[in-house]
Amino acid sequence: MNKLGRAEKFAKQKHKGQMRKDGKTPYWKHLQQVVINLRKLGVKDQDVLCAGWLHDTIEDTTTDYDDLEEKFGKKVAEIVSQVTKDKRLSRKKRELQYVKQLAKSSLDAKLVKLCDIVANIVDLENSGYSMQKKKKQVDDKLRYFSSIKQSIVMNKMNLVGIDQLLMILNNEVGRYRKIMI
Repeated sequence: MNKLGRAEKFAKQKHKGQMRKDGKTPYWKHLQQVVINLRKLGVKDQDVLCAGWLHDTIEDTTTDYDDLEEKFGKKVAEIVSQVTKDKRLSRKKRELQYVKQLAKSSLDAKLVKLCDIVANIVDLENSGYSMQKKKKQVDDKLRYFSSIKQSIVMNKMNLVGIDQLLMILNNEVGRYRKIMI
């Protein structure tokens, strides 16, 4: 099995039993959508695609950085680490630190985060959340987006599907907020 296949299998195993907010959809479907979004951008780098599958493993499972580095290499572990919140901090401090962390992250990590943001906002429709909670989620995701936007725009020429992905993001954000990105 190739590295990407191993990452998919590992992610599905680690997130086994976890569901999306609708309580019906297996969590790994979100991870799959992030990888699909990365491919839409034209990403072919296997390490970045692996990080798409694995981006929530440190944050939401018992997996740590060393596990990922051992199984998938330093680059994958670094990307995942850069998109992982520090759950040891209080929520407010964690969110402030996370936005700063994303701003300093590598372009690869920013691409994974962009694809994660799009997948999460598209999935809000199925979340079962109240409109108020959906708007809060959109606001949080837009804060993350604002910290990575400059790098994405600067590298737009190398991202074949960026216009399509940003159009999807704009359309979905527009369902919950009047302000478009």
